[in-house]
Amino acid sequence: MAQVHGISPRKLGRRPTGTVRFSLVPVEKPGDHIGRYKLLQQIGEGGSGVVYMAEQEAPVRRKVALKVIKLGMETKSVIARFEAERQVLALMDHPNIAEVLEAGATETGRPYFVMELVHGIRITDHCDSNNLSTRERLKLFVQVCQAVLHARQKGIIHRDIKPSNILVTLRDGVEVPKVIDFGIAKATTDQRLTDKTVFTAFEQFMGTPAYMSPEQAEMSELGIDTRSDIYSLGILLYELLTGKTPFDSQELLAAGLDTMRRTIREREPMRPSTKLHDAARRIDHHRPTPAVGPAKAYPSGEGRPGLDGDEGAGEGSNAALRDSQRVCDGRGTLSRR
Repeated sequence: MAQVHGISPRKLGRRPTGTVRFSLVPVEKPGDHIGRYKLLQQIGEGGSGVVYMAEQEAPVRRKVALKVIKLGMETKSVIARFEAERQVLALMDHPNIAEVLEAGATETGRPYFVMELVHGIRITDHCDSNNLSTRERLKLFVQVCQAVLHARQKGIIHRDIKPSNILVTLRDGVEVPKVIDFGIAKATTDQRLTDKTVFTAFEQFMGTPAYMSPEQAEMSELGIDTRSDIYSLGILLYELLTGKTPFDSQELLAAGLDTMRRTIREREPMRPSTKLHDAARRIDHHRPTPAVGPAKAYPSGEGRPGLDGDEGAGEGSNAALRDSQRVCDGRGTLSRR
């Protein structure tokens, strides 16, 4: 209800005139505290949540990442999904997945959770800015595969594998990719992620178009399993090798929802080797051409990026991991064509 200088119109006994000011609880800002954490700066924001760099003040002092639901977004569905993400991260125990440290609620009842702070940049930017070779890119990609495989073994699908959700940081001078943001993750088993019901509405578009599988583009929960993440890994690999996604993200968004879904489901993308050849002819100076073309480096990845149609979810993830590791070791791949 509108308030005049903080006083309810009902208490005034008459209709307010002049300037009407809305008295709202202020959002958090740097310097504020949530629990024992002092907020330092905002480092990320999504549709319903915001992420801060924060400092834990007791019992030890350290910098962390704190994610909290935005003020006014505390609907049952948002809270259920937020708590599911929190539980998903708590299930993980892998060096390439951001670790959850603590969970709680603000004084107003909004849930939050605290994660390790990952100082890094997206995997594609890291590879380009450091002019990494194909083998070096694949070494990072193998670690991402291992993280996704770990999630699969825990019965979790990420559903939004993309460069901005994979940050590369340095630990003792060693490159370490970290998979973050399990905000739209889905359990593949009947395990309970939250006491609240998590409901994904029919025809609710979830994911990032340029990286999503045809099953996700159907906008139905039916048929979505761990292979969706493997497909997205294939697109990530495609981009690491060629500098582009199979379908341009801007063109997908500009085409409209129906055309975008049809493109993802039905259209065959350009082969990585063909795209590299065309890029070389245009002399693209913005992104280095890999030392080994994808036709030699990853022959079983040619054609539609992701899985062969007859491969099981588990075998697909293991095969992608094996092939990438073989290339890193200089042994080539085992084509399954």
